Amino acid sequence: MSASRVFANAPAAVAGARHFVSGELLDIPRDVSDDIAVMVSELATNCVRHTDTDFSVRVEQSSTQIRVEVTDAGDGTPAIRSPAPSDLTGRGLRIVRELADSFGFRPATGSPGKTVWFVVELRAEGSRAEAR
Repeated sequence: MSASRVFANAPAAVAGARHFVSGELLDIPRDVSDDIAVMVSELATNCVRHTDTDFSVRVEQSSTQIRVEVTDAGDGTPAIRSPAPSDLTGRGLRIVRELADSFGFRPATGSPGKTVWFVVELRAEGSRAEAR
């Protein structure tokens, strides 16, 4: 299964992206779906907060993994920050790194932009892989 959708750069798009991905996922436990929803929210929020372009979300699910990609046309390179406890922002990519089995980004070729992606591994019955 694979699906993608484009979202306008607006705060409401964060919830829209989260609901889109959640609606595409099939037969997975609630805790896995919840983790994916958090990660999608973090990546969509980064698009809205740090770019002024629309962004797209792509979700792919197989029997062994779920992969989500969030692509925007904005300048800049994603970076994991080390916010102070009192900082209100700056934890999004740290959250993705901790919840995903793998994640990364790739710059667009020939134009501004990038794709940030994450993968969640599944066992055959749909739950999280035992070893992370």
